[in-house]
Amino acid sequence: MGFFVDNRNRSIRISLTALKFAGFWAPDDIDPKLNTFYHIYSAISFMFLLGTYLIIQVVDMCLIWGDLQLMTGTAFVLFTNLAQAAKLVNLVLRRRRLRAMLADADAVLRGATGDEARRIVERCDRGTSQQQLLYFCLTTVTVAGWAGSAEKNQLPLRAWYPYDTSKSPAYELTYCHQVGALFIAAYLNVAKDTLVSTLIAQTRCRLQLLTLALSKLHDGMASGSATLLSPAEESLAASRLRACVGAHQAALRAAAELQACFSAPTAAQFAVSMVIICVTAFQLAAVTQTKNYVRLISMGTYLMNMAFQVFIYCYQGNELREEASVLCYVAGGAYECLWYRAAPAPRRALLLVMLRTRRPAALSAAGFTTLSLASFMAIIKASYSFFTVLQQVEEKV
Repeated sequence: MGFFVDNRNRSIRISLTALKFAGFWAPDDIDPKLNTFYHIYSAISFMFLLGTYLIIQVVDMCLIWGDLQLMTGTAFVLFTNLAQAAKLVNLVLRRRRLRAMLADADAVLRGATGDEARRIVERCDRGTSQQQLLYFCLTTVTVAGWAGSAEKNQLPLRAWYPYDTSKSPAYELTYCHQVGALFIAAYLNVAKDTLVSTLIAQTRCRLQLLTLALSKLHDGMASGSATLLSPAEESLAASRLRACVGAHQAALRAAAELQACFSAPTAAQFAVSMVIICVTAFQLAAVTQTKNYVRLISMGTYLMNMAFQVFIYCYQGNELREEASVLCYVAGGAYECLWYRAAPAPRRALLLVMLRTRRPAALSAAGFTTLSLASFMAIIKASYSFFTVLQQVEEKV
């Protein structure tokens, strides 16, 4: 049983390792006898990180119902935890399909040969790692700001507890639990979101590798400037084309699996994110009235964090859609091969491949909206509209 989860992509390796040690990604080679203990550890970890928070925040929401200022102060973390709990449950329930999906993509990327193909894989790895690092930095600043902005004998976040949290040692123990659970849960949230966005990026990377393979379909053939391909070269080109068709079908199946596994959770995440961004902006406007600058900065980075969470889904989905259909990227690669030196039958086969690769491979959030930059802007606009409504309600109250 290795310490790190092995994968060609660095961000997936980090995400799965974090989930493994948190109890939400059982090792492949775990002993069946230890598997029961791992499940018990998972349940304890869930209660420590999210379960306890959900209970005390729901109770607190019931107690403060009607006070808009206090409700928004509890709601933005409550909805975040609800969304994270749903994503964790989805991850655990679909772990077998995810393992198969990860193994399939990992095998394709590890099997890339040639300098140009390896550069494509490395570019995908670098881009997803940079996204994960930026997300991680925003999360660190946010949680550290919350932990440091708590006033004397007050907790960083609102919640109801069945005891007096202003007295020692109850205050110190509760403070440590809030901060510790917040840090771990926040980093796991980064791990889950970047895992999905990286899987989308890997699907796009597979299409790029396919494009490269199609453009090199006739490499080493027809050395003469006006010669047609020989029967042996035609046979080799047909074999390469069949491999490309198989790779394209595998990439489309990977996109379909992503749609099946993450469509509904992504739609829920988008709906919750609209509410979170709205109430966070409302809280940020309230914090500007105070002189707690640490809290102000942390709330600002949290707002950026929530927007970035939606952005990475929409950006990667948009790039996949653009590369797979609108820009005709894969079909353009096929056009770069020596099709004009092939016989009529192979030309028709290549034409069919070019037509098929122009069909879209778009991902959607439960069929309501596609993952695109336009959807991201629509979510931000909707959040701003809800924010203005909250402000008007507060002014009337």
